[in-house]
Order: sequence, then structure tokens, then C-alpha cells
Amino acid sequence: MITYFYEVFLGEDLKKINLIVTTFRGQESVAVSELRDLLTYLGDPSAEVEMTKISGLITASSSLDPFYIVEKVREILASEPWRIGSLLRFIPIEETVPTKIEDIVNTVERLAKKIPEDSSFRITIEKRHTSLSSQEIIKATAEKISRRVDLENPDYIVLIEIIGGVTGISVIKPHHIVSTMKKETVS
Repeated sequence: MITYFYEVFLGEDLKKINLIVTTFRGQESVAVSELRDLLTYLGDPSAEVEMTKISGLITASSSLDPFYIVEKVREILASEPWRIGSLLRFIPIEETVPTKIEDIVNTVERLAKKIPEDSSFRITIEKRHTSLSSQEIIKATAEKISRRVDLENPDYIVLIEIIGGVTGISVIKPHHIVSTMKKETVS
């Protein structure tokens, strides 16, 4: 039986994910196996990898730090690119919360404290299966971050990934999202 991670959200029982990975539409089963193998290779044989109801989107709950995972993926792409075939984009997730504006705002406010005062930021929202307004989320969260906004070349990205009733949030540098479709280098 396949469970979809955002269906697991029932009351206070929120599924914790720390990685979102994209794949080709229709290749989700292959991508799940490939991601499980990759996480085992990186040191977590018990990672939970699941499909979502969104075509081309899978999630993982790993004991490994998501930033470690994306850095190792970057290294693998540079030295052994054939090891990754159906996985397209790796997105680290720091925290998951219920898809409620107040929970999103509180988490963003806390995580954004790591943005240095002289740094810039941008808010990026990916919404799937929700009726929440992107503009409402951006307005509510941006008010809590007293840093300079730079939409073109930010030092940090406040990433809000909404998938139904679960929202993944990260405050990351742009290079923390790894794409297998781009020529990646170890930084």
C-alpha cells in the first residue's frame, strides 16, 4: 500500500520530511527506488521515501541532514553523474508545519533569524493542492523579516513548499537547491 505523505497529517501527527525531490512525470516509482538507494549509499538505509499525489514529486524523511544530502548529491553529480538518473531537483526542508498561515509565519520568523543583517532575501513559494493565497503568505512572512529584499540575486531564499495540508519551510542559500539538469560543481 502506498501512503502519500500529506495524507498522514491528522491533528497533531504531522509527518516530518526533510527533503523534496522532483522527477519526470510518470517516473515516480523509479525515482522512489533511486532515492532510497541514494540515501542508503549516503548512510541512511532506513530513510522513508514516499510518492505524493503530485506528479513528479517525492519526499523523504531521512536521519541525514538535508544540507549534507544536497552537498553529497552535488559531489556525486561532479564525479559519478550516472548514479543519478531519474532524480531532477533536490530541495532541503528544515521544518514541516500544518498548512496554516500562522504556523508558516511563526516558523519563517524563527528560521529567518539566521539571515545576517547585511544580507538580502527573497521569498519563494511553491503551492500544490491548497487555496491559500501566495500574496497573503508573502505579505505576512515578509513583515517578520527585517532584511533587504532582492528578488533577482538574493543572499538567502525563504522557501515555502506547500503540499496540501503540509508545508515544508527552509531558509537557504540559492546553491542549496541542486538540479541534476544543470552542470553542478562542488562549492
